[in-house]
Amino acid sequence: MIRLFVALSLPEEVRLRLEGLRGGLPGARWQNAEQMHLTLRFIGEVDGGAFAEIRDALAQIRAEAFTLALEGVGHFPPRGRVRILWAGVVPNPALTHLHERTEAAVTGLGFEPDGRNYAPHVTLARFASKVPAQRLQDFIAYHGLYTSGPFPVRSFELFSSHLGAGGAQYAVEASYPLAPAAEGGG
Repeated sequence: MIRLFVALSLPEEVRLRLEGLRGGLPGARWQNAEQMHLTLRFIGEVDGGAFAEIRDALAQIRAEAFTLALEGVGHFPPRGRVRILWAGVVPNPALTHLHERTEAAVTGLGFEPDGRNYAPHVTLARFASKVPAQRLQDFIAYHGLYTSGPFPVRSFELFSSHLGAGGAQYAVEASYPLAPAAEGGG
């Protein structure tokens, strides 16, 4: 069995700037730069046959390259005990299109639809215990104006995830290039 998800890799300079946001929140398990990505679709554990079908189905997706930017920070869930601290994504129709194409490819193979509204984000930290509310508010106020600036998205990837004592380790299993953006697009 292999645990899979589809995501966008982030440029190294973006990941390093995100890593620079780390600190100041007790109990946070911070993602390191190598773990940071923007998930399009979590798939879960599959066997070797399903892995090959997924890999091949994703290769059939046609979408144009685009420019993306990250902006602001927040947390999930919006109410109750916080589990995830994230960097937000500037709304982008090209990203939405790629997510929809990815979802269609995966559900077309018989996997259950995700069932949640797509909320693109980059996970910065996870919490196993309660976060002090004032510290969280201070972190969000201090980093609320974070922006990555625009960066190109020229491919998407199929990742495997291997859980270990030090957290999840991700490996790119396949990379899928996006078509060059039409003149004036992107």
